[in-house]
Amino acid sequence: MANLKEVKQRINSVVSTQQITKAMKMVSAAKLRRAQDRIVQMRPYSQKLTNILTNVSAASDGAADIIYAQKREVNKVLIVPVTSDKGLCGAFNSNIVKATNAAIREQFAGKEITILPLGKKAFETFKKREFPIIDQFFGVFSDLSFDTVREAAEFAMNGFAAGEYDQVVLVYNEFKNVATQIIRTEQFLPMAKEENAQEEKATETDYILEPSRSYIIEELVPTSLKIQFYKAVLESNASEHGARMTAMDKATENAGELLKELRLMYNRTRQAAITNEILEIVAGANALEGS
Repeated sequence: MANLKEVKQRINSVVSTQQITKAMKMVSAAKLRRAQDRIVQMRPYSQKLTNILTNVSAASDGAADIIYAQKREVNKVLIVPVTSDKGLCGAFNSNIVKATNAAIREQFAGKEITILPLGKKAFETFKKREFPIIDQFFGVFSDLSFDTVREAAEFAMNGFAAGEYDQVVLVYNEFKNVATQIIRTEQFLPMAKEENAQEEKATETDYILEPSRSYIIEELVPTSLKIQFYKAVLESNASEHGARMTAMDKATENAGELLKELRLMYNRTRQAAITNEILEIVAGANALEGS
């Protein structure tokens, strides 16, 4: 059985850890509120812009040649895994790595793969692999803004337009709620057509376009793609804080359970020590009486 000093040291260590996890939970909760507000405000704008783009493109009858919608044989793929800069957020980062590896193994087996990591954890993981890696944009979360993310989006878009990549895929966590993140492996380029009844009905809307339909599409398509890219990063950012808040809450609970066990062990050890001392005193007294 451990002595009292060792048990006391463990109790103090767990108490310190519990205070840290409580503080991290509170910090993540504050950051989550801001990140959640950003993504909730972004979603309707992104969806509406995508609907307008789909509508105008469908009604253009080929008037505008959208280079970002061109489909070609897939030989070279750019994969964009979006993780966090820091750990202590449960399986948040490992799930993205697993999803990326699964996509490489199952969807793009035999293809020429390039990795564009967003987030330090993705960069640190994939720089050890054999794939070429783009290391200019992994620090976007240190200064998260549309301008910062736009540079990464433009790199992917320019690479696709120049034929350097035949397909661009985003792998990220979509924010559902504090405890739930949905892993998405989403085709970013070429632009995928939405072919369902609701989209077909949407194409019936008649927009008055100024100065011309072709000009609007040429301006709207890159903007829509950049916003779609930024939305994926905001989804991941909100998911990260939700995952870390949940992980720290669970860690705080586990620390509380461990404290109960350690304090019980401490009391038992203390009682055993007191009992041994009493036995030694009684034995000594008996020895003196016998002599």
